[in-house]
Amino acid sequence: MVICFVCSGTDVTECWNKPLQFALRKIASRKNIILGTLCTGSYLLARAGLLDGYKCTIHWENIASMREEFPNTQFSDDLFQIDRDRITCAGGQASLDMMLKIIGDAHGPKITAYISEQAMCERIRSTEDRQRVPLHLHLGANQPKLTEAVTLMEANLEEPISLDELSSYVGISRRQLERLFQKHLNCVPTRYYLNLRLNRARLLLLQTSKSIVDIALACGFISAPHFSKCYRDMYGIPPRDERRKLLMTQSNSIEGRQA
Repeated sequence: MVICFVCSGTDVTECWNKPLQFALRKIASRKNIILGTLCTGSYLLARAGLLDGYKCTIHWENIASMREEFPNTQFSDDLFQIDRDRITCAGGQASLDMMLKIIGDAHGPKITAYISEQAMCERIRSTEDRQRVPLHLHLGANQPKLTEAVTLMEANLEEPISLDELSSYVGISRRQLERLFQKHLNCVPTRYYLNLRLNRARLLLLQTSKSIVDIALACGFISAPHFSKCYRDMYGIPPRDERRKLLMTQSNSIEGRQA
């Protein structure tokens, strides 16, 4: 078995070109070759149409934009994914977890244990582990209601649910919910919810070409002006100016390489 890994990091869109697409598709057409990725390498495979119908992963900062741009691919927040002849990894330390899994499947648990000891890897994580530390690990097991409330918020960014609905779903009063947020997260629920939506909006703004209006709607804002005001209050710059700043930086980077 041969595995060809595609590696990438920040500014992955600048790495894309037609010769790369041709090379990736040529490799994918060969028998007995598995395609894998590290970090944002998943973008390059998806752009080449080589992840359609697959379950895969990518660094958590890119998940939102990838789901928007490649709806035929199922992106998860797992550390790594092995789906048939595709292996994708979120990058960083997750790369070691992925390699230990591959080695273990091929050669057994003894050699995996030996390698992990040599690498001073305290625990071998699996595909069941998620990229970001779950909120309940920050809060402890004694705050299940707060964890459930935040999970509901994260699952309803495009169509935000009201605080009364949220407290009803969780099974506590609105006042109790407000106290939990204030005590353990140092903010009111509405502010925490807004921050979640703005964080998602910023990822879409910087990683996709979606319009400001589309981003506003995708993150639960009633209008582009309302979104722009909230965004400016949060990040100190209007979304349009931040995107323009990004495009100028990318343009200067390209000119610098061509000089």
